Amino acid sequence: MVFDYVDGAAEGERSMARATAAFDRVEFAPHVLRDVAEAPTSVEILGRRIAMPVVLAPTGFTRMMHRGGERAVARAAERAAVPYTLSTMGTTTAGDVAAAAPGGWNWFQLYVVRDRGRNVEALERAADAGMDVLVVTVDVPVAGARLRDVRHGLTIPPSLRWRGVLEAARHPAWWFDFLTGEPLRFATVEGAPADMAGLTNLMFDPSVTIADLEWIRSVWQGKLLVKGVQRVDDAKELAAVGVDGVVVSNHGGRQLDRSATPLELLPEVVEAVGDRTEVFLDGGVRGGADVAAAVALGARACFVGRAYLYGLMAGGEPGVARVLDLLHAELVRTLQLLGVSGGVEGLTPDLVRLRGS
Repeated sequence: MVFDYVDGAAEGERSMARATAAFDRVEFAPHVLRDVAEAPTSVEILGRRIAMPVVLAPTGFTRMMHRGGERAVARAAERAAVPYTLSTMGTTTAGDVAAAAPGGWNWFQLYVVRDRGRNVEALERAADAGMDVLVVTVDVPVAGARLRDVRHGLTIPPSLRWRGVLEAARHPAWWFDFLTGEPLRFATVEGAPADMAGLTNLMFDPSVTIADLEWIRSVWQGKLLVKGVQRVDDAKELAAVGVDGVVVSNHGGRQLDRSATPLELLPEVVEAVGDRTEVFLDGGVRGGADVAAAVALGARACFVGRAYLYGLMAGGEPGVARVLDLLHAELVRTLQLLGVSGGVEGLTPDLVRLRGS
């Protein structure tokens, strides 16, 4: 049940499969005879330098994977010097994340809900916790049909059916971790319905428009990113209202099946708005070579979600740290093999093409 929540996507899961398959189509065109003794990976995003072009994406239910949850992820991100994004659907408060990783660059992700008072309260708590980057996710007007979750009867707290009970019995370490850990709850949206679809359809506002972003800008003093961009014209509209960044994303394939494939759309968005706002990529990134390809095609950095959750499930905080170490090592090796003397900042579109495009 837990693995399927992380690993699954909407309906036939085509969007997710296409996002990862797009990286399989990447073909590099490396330089030779270049000095690559050094391969720096740091990059500046939103006015601040990070160790590599990776942002740990917002995820819900995080403490269901491991009792360390958001705190463990934030601490691993702090040590790796990359940002971590706390989700509105997270199971730890902004204040607790800040206390766990006081030296980290902690961001907050917001869903615009029907009750605008809830939005203001969430933003105030995030700001009080020192979070200065807001990621507004705009591709969830209603819940996607995540059929693996439906089959498992996934709720908060989990309502284990007989199949889930048998699975839990086969994984005693997880079962012990779950039963002895802090009770699972949505830390930001307390008092919400117990099931995910009910929560999404009742609370998330399908009437949200660009005017709501302007309202958010008026109450949020930090940087503002919009996540869920799947069309060039939408990216242009967002750039025109002055957002600090757009995230080309189809929500990991967890909302609309058959949606745009982020890596394929990325170059068009960068060409259209890259001189006015920073462009990020989310979806399908599983390794350091994927990060290099996306940056070469114009992304400032990549949001990574499932990859670090696999690490969290496998080993808690050390598992997340191991994933980040692997991403960094793979990125360095790819830069050297590409013959990029300037490291990440030397990545250019001529180094990459998508076969079959």
